[in-house]
Formats: sequence, structure tokens, C-alpha cells
Amino acid sequence: MAAEEEGRTEEPSEYKLEKARKEGRVAKSQEVSGALILLFCVIMLIFLSKYLLNQFIGILTFYFSRCNTVDLRNPVLMSAFLNFFLRCVLPIALIGLIAAIAGNIIQTKGFIFSLTPIQPKFSKIIPKVGEYLKKTVFSAKGLFNVAKSIAKVAIIVFIAFIYIRQNIPVIIQIVSNRNISGALERIAGMAAVLLIIVSVLFLVIAIPDYFVQKHDFMEEMKMTKQEQKEEYKEMEGDPEVKSKLQQMQRQLLSQNIPKAVAESDVVITNPTHFAVALKYDQAVSDSPEVTAKGADEIAQTIKRIARENDVPIVENKPVARGLYTEVEVGAIIPETYYKAIALIYSQILNSDKN
Repeated sequence: MAAEEEGRTEEPSEYKLEKARKEGRVAKSQEVSGALILLFCVIMLIFLSKYLLNQFIGILTFYFSRCNTVDLRNPVLMSAFLNFFLRCVLPIALIGLIAAIAGNIIQTKGFIFSLTPIQPKFSKIIPKVGEYLKKTVFSAKGLFNVAKSIAKVAIIVFIAFIYIRQNIPVIIQIVSNRNISGALERIAGMAAVLLIIVSVLFLVIAIPDYFVQKHDFMEEMKMTKQEQKEEYKEMEGDPEVKSKLQQMQRQLLSQNIPKAVAESDVVITNPTHFAVALKYDQAVSDSPEVTAKGADEIAQTIKRIARENDVPIVENKPVARGLYTEVEVGAIIPETYYKAIALIYSQILNSDKN
């Protein structure tokens, strides 16, 4: 069902996307990781071909030379097999692991570690066959995945057919040639070229698949208007979000202090530690609002800007300290300060008249 049909008409917020990211839910295509794993492993296989051939010859020589003299239950045989197995498989397994990690990092734009996807949930234990078939078979996404799988098989068959058809003379020559080592080398070379071509084409197919998965993910993350309201309430109560918002506000204030102080009516100080700038605009509110405030060095900066712009500076310790502590920048002053602020404004008017 489309997001619009479910009432989810709003684009997902950064907060929701970041929350989903922390839970390990991001837009990614398994095709990209699979194609990279295949390509890297094929390259490693080609690079280690001589080494692997020597290992195979070595293990065959080891077993055939002892098949009539050593008990098959001898632990030496198992130890030799494990040693051979690790030396052959481990390099390819490691490069496959690196390719898988690289594929996920490239798609998710960074490393994500989350245990949420593997946390045990009772709802996952109960089989939901109908829901599973609806998502995987009887849906646009399911049909797309089926078509994608068929296309991949068709590509492999087509490329193999074309490549083998073009190399039939070479294959006939290999069959008629009695040089076994030369024949193996030629066949291995042809197989390597075919694998490289298929791997690259799989990667080409995986790129548009990533954008399809990203589109589906963003559709899934869309929100209703009610969800937006609830998220805003949740963000207000999140200490981490609050801290970030306050930090951003402080940065904005530090950039806007010169302009805010220059346009203020008065700066109230205590006189050294605090400074609060006020502005009264009847078109905006019925009371003066705090346009800038600061302590210590910022307070001195506010006073310096006020002097440079001929903004009156009034010393009133309790009012300056109270406004700095109780009122945020952009907020109007509380009623408890009306009388004191009115006196300060009257002093300014009287001094202007004189």
C-alpha cells in the first residue's frame, strides 16, 4: 500500500531518519554488497590461482602418498585437511568480508553498529505466512525482486552462451591438445574472464537497485501530520536534542548579538557580570523582550556594542541578574519586572529630554 493511501503524506524528518539509523534501519541494497563480494572474491581467486593450485597439488600428494600406510582415523589426516582448508579458504573469506563491510559503508555513508535488528522478539517467532507472501510475492516489491532474479540468471546464461560460442575454436583446440597443464590453464583463463564480466555486470545492475531500495525506504519512512506532532513533543523531552538545540541557539545568538544590541532600547547591567538588552516594539508584543544577554566576557561585549551605538546602559543589579536567569532571548519579560522596567524606561526618556 502506498504511503499516501495510509495517510503518510509528509516527508520523514531528520530526527526520524537519524533514529532509524541508530536502530540499523537504513536504505541499502543487498545486490550492491553481493556484487562487490563476488567481484572482490573473483579477483582474489585469480590473483591466488597459482598459490591455490600448488596447495591442491600438495594436499593430493600428501593423501595419495599415505593412503595405503596410514589409518584413516589418524588425527594427522584431519589436522592436515584443516590446515589446507584454512590456507585456501581464509584469504578469500577475508576479502569477501572486507567487500561486504565496504559495500554497507558505501551505501549507509558511514559505519553503523546496532543490536536492534537481532534482538529477540516473540512476534518474529510466530510464522506469518500470509503477510510474508503478500510482501515477497503478491506485491510490486516482490514482483520486482522476482524479475531481478530472473534477469540475473538470464544475463549469466546469455553471456556464457555468447562467450563460449565465440571461443568454440579455442575449446576444440584444448580438447585435441594432449597437454593437460596447458589445457587447464586455458580453461581457467576463460573461466576467469567470464567471472569478471558477470561480476561487473552484476555491479552495474546493483546500482539502480540501490536507488529503488532508497526510494522504497523513504516511502516507508514518510509520516502523518499526527506523527510529526508527536515527534515534536518527543524531541522536546529528549535531553540530547535539547542540548543540541541550545547549542545551535547559542551559536546563532553569538552571531546576532551585535545587530540585536544595536537595535535595542536599553542594556541593563549589574554592572560587571551580567548584561541584558531590551527592546519594546508595540507592533510585536505588549511588553519589552530580551534581545540579547550574556555573562562576563559576553556581558562586556554587549556593553561595548551598546556604547558604540549610543544605546543607554542602566545599572540595576537585581533586575539584570533576574532577567539573565529567568528570561530567554526572544522572550518577553515577566509581569514581576513590569514596574522596574517601566522605571528604567522612564529614566531613559527623562535623560533624553534633558
